[in-house]
This record gives sequence, structure tokens and C-alpha cells, in this order.
Amino acid sequence: MGNDRSLPLLRGLSGGVLAGLGLCLSGPWWMVPALALLWSVVRSPLAAALWAAVAVAISHRWLLALHPLTWLGVPAPLSFPLALMVWLACSLSAALLVAGWSLLARWLPGRCGLPQALVLSLAWGLSETLLARGPLFWIGVGGSVLPADRWLAGLAGWIGAGGLAAVQLLLGWWLWQFWSAVRAEAEQRWRLFRWGVLALLVIHGLGVVALTGFAQGMKDDQAALSMALWQTAIPTREKFSVRRQTELPRRLHQAMESAQRGGAQLLIAPEGTLPVKLGIEPDGGIPLISGGFRFVAGQQRSSLLLMTPEASGMSNSIDKHRLVPLGEWAPSLPGLAGLSAVGGLQSGEPSRLWRWGGPPVAVAICYEISNGTAIAEAVAGGAQWILAAANLDPYPLLLQRQFLALAQLRSLETARPLVSVANTGPTALIADRGLVKSQLPAMVPGLLPVGLEPLQGMTLYAVWREWPLWLMLLIAAGFLLKARSGSAPLPARTRLRKTPPPGQG
Repeated sequence: MGNDRSLPLLRGLSGGVLAGLGLCLSGPWWMVPALALLWSVVRSPLAAALWAAVAVAISHRWLLALHPLTWLGVPAPLSFPLALMVWLACSLSAALLVAGWSLLARWLPGRCGLPQALVLSLAWGLSETLLARGPLFWIGVGGSVLPADRWLAGLAGWIGAGGLAAVQLLLGWWLWQFWSAVRAEAEQRWRLFRWGVLALLVIHGLGVVALTGFAQGMKDDQAALSMALWQTAIPTREKFSVRRQTELPRRLHQAMESAQRGGAQLLIAPEGTLPVKLGIEPDGGIPLISGGFRFVAGQQRSSLLLMTPEASGMSNSIDKHRLVPLGEWAPSLPGLAGLSAVGGLQSGEPSRLWRWGGPPVAVAICYEISNGTAIAEAVAGGAQWILAAANLDPYPLLLQRQFLALAQLRSLETARPLVSVANTGPTALIADRGLVKSQLPAMVPGLLPVGLEPLQGMTLYAVWREWPLWLMLLIAAGFLLKARSGSAPLPARTRLRKTPPPGQG
């Protein structure tokens, strides 16, 4: 009996390992079996929590690269324990969320048939889109498709990342049903197999239809831009040193000269490149868009700043809305003030649409790239391309790959070309169908010349965003609740006496 009780935990552990690998390496061949194991323990909150904790511990292990934190003033003996605590806190958060999903599965009527699976899958997918708007960098099931399976990812133009997550959950449910039918009759197993293969063919076929141009954007040749992307490769731990601050104006001048010689009309630099008081003026005849900082009503903000030769200083800007806990924002508690490398920052406006003077752009600063809904809203408001500016140092290449996969997903959702410029990478141009057209090597300085063709037109996801998923969830949940009320036992029927009561004979 002890082995029987430990089997759900073993399944949760194994599924979590597969899910963690899927979030690192990408591909439904990792994630769908992982989700099948999750479905096998769906009514066990403890096993489901273990699944999530292990998955996030593997996929977010780059958080341990926060150590050492001594450059922020954290004592050396506390540096690694603090980084470890952040990593474990993320794993615990995921465990609690999936345990709650398991409790929902136990509350729903039935034994996890297709209607229950549909409700749970849609609830999961929509939860991912809601979590992507929060303070944590959310890398969910929906983002695990790329770059491995572009055909399946093509559906993002219709249903977004939340829909991709729900589709993979349903595929995992089917795999678990097929697995559970080993002892069933051959006809039942064959029927499950046929339906599963048909579903795989249909969803990939629809993804191909989306990729080949249905509801894709239209090019605006008159707004084409030649630009240069500057990968600065400045170690974050050295960023505020005297040497780095002294050499930055010279390096910026060299980058602008090189960009202009290459025919660029615009130079773009990563998040946080320019300090608050630098006094750099573009002196080569081309505009500069750079990450930096500015003060608004006495409050410091992380921003993208536009500098043009015609204007003195900054001529336009957009502020970062989602701030990194502890790294950019910390509560006013004793001992936490030093954990922010740039001081206490304030959030900007939630809209990601920036009308900077050229083709309107949807802006994602750092891990705002995880919020597909905000990018889609900006595209619906008129954005013709996407700009993702980030500083992913000191994190390893794993985070860069995950960031680039999310950038490809945002491009597919909106049918917009995307420019990614980051301190140590990824610095790349992504076409409107999610293909990486050019990219600089990671971790080294460089300048990437690219030709951007802004697009107009709308995908279904840019128009409707998550509303179709919400509607499907309401319909499926209503069907379940109606079935639950209709399955209640009928009141006992009163039987008529065949003989008169005593005393009335």
C-alpha cells in the first residue's frame, strides 16, 4: 500500500522534470507527456503541486545566477541564500497555483471526462494570461511551443498563448486517456488513437493556414526603416563603475558613426543603457532610441528615450510599466532598500503603444515581453512593429532562449515584425511570422544592421484577444453545472396504499 500511495508523487515528480525540460528545450514532445502525467494526478493537490514546483525549479534555475549580490551591498554570507530564496519562492508560488487548479478539478462534477478537461484546460490557459500581467516573469505552457513546433505555434495568431496552453493541456488529457485504456478493449483504444491523431493533424493544419498568411498584416513600404541594433555587453555588476561610465560616451559615439556609415536611419540601444545624468547628444545625424532613466514629478522611471539631432536632449519617451520586484522596486522595509540596483523606480502607464515620430511601435521593456495581451492591445491601437528592449545580464543563455521564444510568440500573435535589442542578447530581428531572420552572437558587443518593414492589418488574436477563450469557458462551465443539477436524484415517489388505514375498514 505504501507503494500505491507514493505512485502519484512519483508521477508528479516525473512529469515536473519533463515539463521543466519542455520549458527549457521547447516542444510538445516534452510538454504533452508531462501534462499527461499531471492529468494522472489531477485529483491529488500534493502531487500536482510537486509537478509545478519541480517544473519551475528546472526552468527558472537561471535565478541562481543572481549570486553574488555583494555589488548591491548584500553581505557575502547572505548572497547565495538570498538568491536561493528567490528561486524557491518562485517554485513555491507555482506549486500553490497548480494545487489550486487540482482543487478545482476535485470540485467539478464528474470524473474528468472531456467537458471537465475542457474547463480545466481553458482555466489554465486564461490563468497564464492573467499571471503574465503580474509582477513575476511568467514562462508558461503556452510559451513552450517555440521554437520547436512552429506549425502548432501558428495558432497563436488566432488564440494567443493562453489558447496554445489550453490546446496542449487537452492533448495531454488525450494522451493520459489513451495510456489509461491499456486494459480496455482493442476497439476503444483504437478509437482513442484515431481521435488523437485526427486532432493533431487538424490543429497543425490550422496552424499552417495561419502561418501562410490568413489574417496576416500588409506591408507598408513607405514606412520601411533601416536601423542598427547595439548590443552593448556591459556586465550589470560593472555598469555603475567609473570605468564603464567614462567609456560609455565614446562607445556610443562609435556605435552611432558605424550605424550611419552602414546606412541606418536609427540606432537602438538596450534597456538601461543611459544613466540619468549623462548629457549625451546624438552628433551624427541619426536618431537614437535607448533604454535609460528619467524623472517625472520627482519619481525615477526606467524608460525608452528618443534623442534626435534636431532636439536638445530627450524628445520623446515611454516608461516601463512592470517593474522587477527587489531589482527595480522594493517595499519600504528595513534592509531592503539596497536590493534595487537603480534605486526605487515607479511604474509608467500600462499602454505599450508608443507614437515616437516614426511607425507606431508596441514596446516591451525586459519581461513585459511575457504579456501578450498588452502587446496585442498596442497593435490594435495602431502599432506596426514591436520593440523589445532588455538587460538579461547576469543570467545565462537559458533565459535568453526563453526570452527569444516569447518574442517569436508575440510576433506570431500579432503578425508584426519584432526587433529585440538586449545588453548581452538576444539581439535579433524576427519576421512577422515568428522566424528569426538575423541575430548577434550572445555575450559579446556588436552592431546588427537590420531592415524593418512595418505592417498593418490585424490577426484574430489582436482583435479579440482572450475574449473567445472566456466565452468558451463560460459555455463549458455552464454545461457542466447544468449537467450537475440535472443529475441530482429525483425525490422518492409516494406509494399509494392498497389497503385502508387501520380503523377505516
